[in-house]
Amino acid sequence: MGPGPAVPYEKPPAAVALVATTAEVLAHPELDEDLLAPWERQRLAGIRVPGRRDDVVAARLLLRLCASRVTGLPPRGVAPAQRCPGCGRDGHGRPYLPDHPGLGVSYSHADGLAAAVVGPGPVGIDVEPLTRRPGPVSVLRRLLPHDEVDAARAGPDPGPALLRLWVRREALFKAGTDDVRLTEWTDRGRAAVVALAGADADGAAGTPVPPLNFGQAPPSGR
Repeated sequence: MGPGPAVPYEKPPAAVALVATTAEVLAHPELDEDLLAPWERQRLAGIRVPGRRDDVVAARLLLRLCASRVTGLPPRGVAPAQRCPGCGRDGHGRPYLPDHPGLGVSYSHADGLAAAVVGPGPVGIDVEPLTRRPGPVSVLRRLLPHDEVDAARAGPDPGPALLRLWVRREALFKAGTDDVRLTEWTDRGRAAVVALAGADADGAAGTPVPPLNFGQAPPSGR
């Protein structure tokens, strides 16, 4: 099923970006695995590692919470879908909100962490554990601009620099364009590195929502 009719807004909604541990999401009183659609549960059935399954569930639920904050609907009233731009089939590929085609959505999960963003236009988000070190360099040079990889490696602490480069490029890839604002920050409380593409960092920060809180993204030096 394709995107539904556009929903008019009196003014463009502010973006909402959330970063949390998987445990925080699964314990949130507004969120429950029952919110997931049958096609999502079918995909979960193929994940054999319990921790990874929990991460995927958390990211999908966090996306619903972001969409709820943006649209004013309850999380149960949000129905994300996915469509592959390559094969044109539903159920995998880039996520979207069929009833809100003007809103971009993105989510990420990694080793006990989850992140999601919903906002006007193209958006992308990526999260990785602070201790992760991407590589090997030969692979990074195939996936990322050579000059950026070389600059990161030339610095005094190449491991964290390469990780920041990786999450930034992943966020831009998920947004589907390089022509957007890019912000990257470290959530030290959750030992996470986060990159946000295509959303106003100031608009993505807001009043805390216990037990989750909005990721406050300082301006990057892009």
